[in-house]
Amino acid sequence: MYPKVYLKKGKEISLKRRHHWVFSGAIAKRDEDLQNGQLVKVYSSKDEFLGTGHFQNGSIMIRVISFEDKDINIDFWVEKLGKAFQMRQNIGLADNSQTNVFRLVHGEGDMLPGLIIDFYNGTAVIQAHSIGMYHHIEDISSALQQVMREKLKAVYDKSAETLSKNVVQTENRFLFGTPETNLVLEHGDKYEIDWEKGQKTGFFIDQRENRKLFGQYSKDKKVLNTFCYSGGFSIAALNEGAKEVHSVDISEKAIELTDKNVALNPNHKGKHESIVADVVKYIRDIDADYDVIVLDPPAFAKNIKSRHNAVQGYKRLNAEAFKHIKPGGILFTFSCSQVVDKQLFANTVTAAAIEVGRNVKILHYLSQPADHPINIYHTETEYLKGLVLYVE
Repeated sequence: MYPKVYLKKGKEISLKRRHHWVFSGAIAKRDEDLQNGQLVKVYSSKDEFLGTGHFQNGSIMIRVISFEDKDINIDFWVEKLGKAFQMRQNIGLADNSQTNVFRLVHGEGDMLPGLIIDFYNGTAVIQAHSIGMYHHIEDISSALQQVMREKLKAVYDKSAETLSKNVVQTENRFLFGTPETNLVLEHGDKYEIDWEKGQKTGFFIDQRENRKLFGQYSKDKKVLNTFCYSGGFSIAALNEGAKEVHSVDISEKAIELTDKNVALNPNHKGKHESIVADVVKYIRDIDADYDVIVLDPPAFAKNIKSRHNAVQGYKRLNAEAFKHIKPGGILFTFSCSQVVDKQLFANTVTAAAIEVGRNVKILHYLSQPADHPINIYHTETEYLKGLVLYVE
């Protein structure tokens, strides 16, 4: 039997609309001795069952993982992960000879708040973002083996990166099997993935389709890839015929990874140069001879309190790019800050263009790919936004 939590009158509406979060202010009654990560059942003030979720002290006090009244056991995980895998099969990602890296579970986007699973050519990398989800890690690994069968060679738990040390002491480890390779394909481009030491789960899968489009715009062009990390945009550009690509990152490790990945793709004819530098300072001093520039910075805002400073940071960065891009150039610019929505980001980039005085046209609005689905009932799952701009 799971403990029960009762909501205040009227606070059941969001759960009936299948939003996954229960905020602390919505709770009327709960057991005082509830532990972080404990499964609880949520009821309305009229004693209606609303969902089962993980309790955690904080502003978001419950994250609902099931709106049906059922036990959370191995069968539950097989069903949930089976549906997630089926979707990736249906959209042509699970059996694709040119792309063997994809996101298998995208938190609330797959109705599993607190859980991220990325698949790298046989190895599933799990990140639990809540102690409640972490408690199920062994069942999740077992369910993955049942769902993916021979396609799955290994399961790696990387939750130590995402869980507070004050909440749980854990180490990253393999839960199942041994990886056969750490090489993957994305639209035929080759990458080496370091899921043990790399950022996030090892690769920024969410830019897959945007990298492809970037490559198409880069043919015969001089290209600047800022915040390059593992060189994804650089390789997409080189493999589509860019004549020269410069990759810039403040991290020497990122530049080493970029150089490795460029070496894995030797059939391009363009020149490539890697540069260790602070992007914001570097871009102030470049000549105005780049045909294509991509700005893909890390999240400038992690929470609502830092949103104003983030907006100013995006404005300054984009203004420098507008100043230094060639007339007729193409600028790809992104924000992955969840608290900066599409309209605010577009307004910020517009303000930068006004400040610099360049004529700018929007060619594309960009977002995250289909394996990072946006839950129609939980719009917070939309986080990546981008613009492709033509700068006169």
